[in-house]
Amino acid sequence: MLATEGANLPRGALENIAPFIVDPEDSLTEPDDQGLRRLRSGVVRRIRTDAGDMMVAVVRMHGVGGVQWGHNERISSIWRSVADPTVRRGAEKTLAPVRPWTETGEDGHETCFAALRSTVADRQALMMNAEDAADALKRRDRVRPYDLEEDLVLNGQQEPGMYVPQQVVLEQNEEEGPEGKPLYPDAYWGWMAVRGNNRTQKRQSIFRLTSGEVLAGVPARKLGREGDEVVCDPRVWLTEFSALLNKEYAETADDDLDPTSGSRARRAAAVAVVDAHLVIGTPTPQRLYRIVQMNNRRDHVHPPLEFDAVDRSRALGRSVLGMYVAQRVIDERTAEVLAGLAPIRELPEASADMTVSELRDLRSMRLLQEFFPVEPRKRHLLRRALSENPPSQLSAEEIKQRARTWSALTSESYPAPWNPRLGEVFSTRAREGICLSGRRLPELLAAADTDDQAFDELVSYRAAHWLASFGIIEPDRGSLDGQEAIGDTGERVRRSRRTVMNCLQALRHEKNRQAAVGLLRSLARAMDDGDRRPWRVSGSSGKELASREMTPLWFDQEFPKETGNRPRRAAAATGRRAVVTPGTAGGPGAAVPGPDPLPAATALPSVSTPAPPVPAAAAPLPSPASPAAPDPTVPAQAAPTLYASAGGTASPGTTRPGLTAPGTGPLTPDGLVERMERLLRELHDASGELGDVLADLADLADRSDAAPRPLARERADAAVRLLNQTLSRLRKLPERVEDVAVPE
Repeated sequence: MLATEGANLPRGALENIAPFIVDPEDSLTEPDDQGLRRLRSGVVRRIRTDAGDMMVAVVRMHGVGGVQWGHNERISSIWRSVADPTVRRGAEKTLAPVRPWTETGEDGHETCFAALRSTVADRQALMMNAEDAADALKRRDRVRPYDLEEDLVLNGQQEPGMYVPQQVVLEQNEEEGPEGKPLYPDAYWGWMAVRGNNRTQKRQSIFRLTSGEVLAGVPARKLGREGDEVVCDPRVWLTEFSALLNKEYAETADDDLDPTSGSRARRAAAVAVVDAHLVIGTPTPQRLYRIVQMNNRRDHVHPPLEFDAVDRSRALGRSVLGMYVAQRVIDERTAEVLAGLAPIRELPEASADMTVSELRDLRSMRLLQEFFPVEPRKRHLLRRALSENPPSQLSAEEIKQRARTWSALTSESYPAPWNPRLGEVFSTRAREGICLSGRRLPELLAAADTDDQAFDELVSYRAAHWLASFGIIEPDRGSLDGQEAIGDTGERVRRSRRTVMNCLQALRHEKNRQAAVGLLRSLARAMDDGDRRPWRVSGSSGKELASREMTPLWFDQEFPKETGNRPRRAAAATGRRAVVTPGTAGGPGAAVPGPDPLPAATALPSVSTPAPPVPAAAAPLPSPASPAAPDPTVPAQAAPTLYASAGGTASPGTTRPGLTAPGTGPLTPDGLVERMERLLRELHDASGELGDVLADLADLADRSDAAPRPLARERADAAVRLLNQTLSRLRKLPERVEDVAVPE
């Protein structure tokens, strides 16, 4: 196999898998003139991924072969990431980074092979990691709508798994035998299941072995021997184990076929031999880890099979980072840190004086800019990796997907993951990318009292994650169930239901500036002091109240939900809405004050510059009993049509208003573009304000169950009708924008 063109795996990896391959002669050619045998052409396949290419050998493998992989992304959230600067070796469940397998020749030159290498503290840690991975996969497998183990017993394995060689090296090997020699090897080769972790586990469960035993040695009692010996060489234990199974099979009746209670040998018959894909080569072995992970992600992320929200978002993010590396837009070391595979201090921008909070912030802000880039090249790659619409048509849901990815990867630098929906705080304007000031965290915190940009940057991009890491806020669950907390005196108190955006808006409230800055500083200090509970702050001065722990209830009281509502824009100073004559839009004196049929609290935004015509969607709702009364100050022929057709076409005999202004001639293209953007901003703001009004109405309805609902049925029907007509118009506008935009 090693003589096959393109194969570049270490000999130790091949020696480990050789005992598991069934009928290897069928896969090899006849010896050549030099006595070398190669894999047949039909056995070798080349696979291309966004992270690079690899070569696999299709073989028939003993069903007990393969090892569950702790680095499987479906269970990544059970481990503390090395990207968390507070991780201490041996104190938490961590996985050591996976590195390329290298060998230094006699000439001192280092050669990289198609294999991986990692280290563990000792043999006990190796076995514990294997056990933790198995337990986590069992929990994930419970969401499967059928029993996988029973299905394998009945039908065998239909799809092959993929396995990559990895050497696990012990840092300490202190267990000695009777002659003073090490009782176990210093390193173990295993073929890790990149694809098919659950199938590997269930097959081994049928055989009554574990992945840890396949990797690090099988106890003698499971081979039919006596004593406490552990047999580590698969050439020895696999031969004895197969003989034991054949004996059991011969001693059981042919009708012993019960898939749950039958004998082990009979139950294992359907998976005694399985197809497997073995990774044996790649032209870029330094990227092998990313390549094999990338190959597995699409099976589980599109659609999401057996991933929870955190692991799915992290896997999506690592796909993007892997593509960035392959396309050389970021370097390998940076990508490893951002993916959570290496410590933050390995970032080029990290310095020795950085605290825990600043290190976490450095990584999170770098991730933010990778998932909301301004560079056209990265935006194109991001679109490919996440299967997004063109940039100009990027939807709110796609923005949320990016935000969840950023949030999930950020949480790797903290003690425990949070719900990645926490990051959904961006509008569709983020499609253009996010630019940061580049200032370090201590500088931002020091200037936030008086510097609006620093304050907004802290609240917009840091506050939600910091609060969530201490359990102060969480994404809205959609109901009040379970959203109770224990008060200072021990009573159970129901918390206010609120969104993350509401919490951030409450921090931005102008009367809370000092308290909000104090809260952010308190959270940063708590991180730097070993992630202790943060102290509360004074509502007036923002100073810390030492030894008084911050709680969710305190946050709700100090930054109440009411201060997090979107601030209402004042209407005109006279309290009257600006009514615009379509025929004179854009000219001096175009805005004419008219009576406002809506309450002042729900008035639409006024315009301080010469305004465009008010869109039909923004016009006041008419009474269903009678048509809307025209404004006496507006010429009758210029009154806008309230209920236009769904397609937005004008009535016969009318023209589109606003293309010209009296005395100025036709508008220029630049003027039309500016006007379009202004209308879009006003429409966006008005839609957000409408949502706030409806939320306030819903709150009033919830508080007064006995009173009738505030919106009459006829007015509700009219509102829904107008919303549907407006949506019908809006759906056609993205295509119209593309028609006049410069091609990509």
